[in-house]
Amino acid sequence: MAKIPYGINGPIVGGVGSVVGSSWKGEPHIKKKYKKRKKDVTKTELGNRSKFGEGQRWLQPITDFVRTGFRGYTERIEGFLAAKSYLSKYAWEGTGADMRINPALMKVSVGKLPLSNDIAVEKKEDGSLLFTWSTEAVPGGSRFDQVMMLAYDIEKGQALGVSTGQLRSTGSDTLPMPPIKGATLHIYMAFNGFDRTTQSDSVYMGAISY
Repeated sequence: MAKIPYGINGPIVGGVGSVVGSSWKGEPHIKKKYKKRKKDVTKTELGNRSKFGEGQRWLQPITDFVRTGFRGYTERIEGFLAAKSYLSKYAWEGTGADMRINPALMKVSVGKLPLSNDIAVEKKEDGSLLFTWSTEAVPGGSRFDQVMMLAYDIEKGQALGVSTGQLRSTGSDTLPMPPIKGATLHIYMAFNGFDRTTQSDSVYMGAISY
């Protein structure tokens, strides 16, 4: 049974016949009720389900990071869901059984904030990662923006990231790394706006072996 708490012209809450009223981020929506299918699942559908599940697993270890990186992605979608949408559209390559997620095609941050020039990363003797960039002012950026750094061991599903690192004006920051012998880390960098209203696109900086 449905309810109309806002009057006859207001949004529907609950089911009416073959439709269900619901709300997403304060906006009312109507959708069809789920019906149990009678046909067998196709190979294409199985492939899509596998792709969906793999994308979910790939993003899980970096959930907190992409919540910042995909902040305000669109008016209706942001954070983890936006990252999952981006991954599904742009980060897959190959076909059929050879399909895989290419880390170089994935962004862990998307936004209008500009990047700095001369971005680089270096593994130090103690295993830490030194990120560097130009301190030269960039149009649309602030010296008080903060660096975002991510090192992701995809094979083991472990990640270490910082979304509020050193200021853009400092030109460098270090990401300490625990003992991780034998790991391959995929490295990303971006900038987080000083007023937290936007962030930059991330840069894939390659893979570093330990």
